[in-house]
Amino acid sequence: MSKELSKMRSTPRFAGEEEKRLNLKAYGDSLHESLNEEILSVNLINDELTLVIKPEKVRKVLLFLRDHTYSKYEVLTDIAGVDYPERKERFEVVYLLLSIRYNARIIVKLSVDELTPVESVTSIYNSAAWFEREVYDLFGIYFTKHPDLRRILTDYGFTGHPLRKDFPLTGYTEVRYDDTEKRVLYEPVETAQEFRNFSLVSPWASEVTGSAPHRGQGKASSSSPHRGVDFVKREKGA
Repeated sequence: MSKELSKMRSTPRFAGEEEKRLNLKAYGDSLHESLNEEILSVNLINDELTLVIKPEKVRKVLLFLRDHTYSKYEVLTDIAGVDYPERKERFEVVYLLLSIRYNARIIVKLSVDELTPVESVTSIYNSAAWFEREVYDLFGIYFTKHPDLRRILTDYGFTGHPLRKDFPLTGYTEVRYDDTEKRVLYEPVETAQEFRNFSLVSPWASEVTGSAPHRGQGKASSSSPHRGVDFVKREKGA
């Protein structure tokens, strides 16, 4: 494997795009061969390698990518979560790595369900501490062996995980300041509103297309420089 990795890393800086792509594919194949039991698949997307790995092997894979002579992905730039509710393993955890020595990036993905935890990588990358807290807060993915796993973006006492696809857009509580009690109140969301039919037809459509104005809207005055305002006044008068 070292021979293949060395060849890939020795690619001239101004080599052609096709040559870079071929060497990157060879590098991915070598990684797959070396970590055959840990990597499920290797994909080349937009000239970047993506490794799909087994969840329980995340530490071994990231240690290899960080420490191997021809990898040196020593910077963890981000950890992201993705929710696919229709899948059995609905969550993807995505690690974005950067090698400063080789000016290269790589993406590592794993999939878990709601009940399966992921082992923390804070002992490998210090930056993972806050990233894992964000994923836990927004998606509810639990990381074992994390030194301080708690919410980081949402408020104290927040219910649910707001980036899950089944989380309601309105949330569960709303916040307002009460002048009588002189304090901030947290209350259940109330969305009571009478049913309305909204017309999306523009009152200016007839001026452009020559078609008749929408029924019940009237015609804007052509003498007024502010036709929108004139239209609103006429509607209110009606």
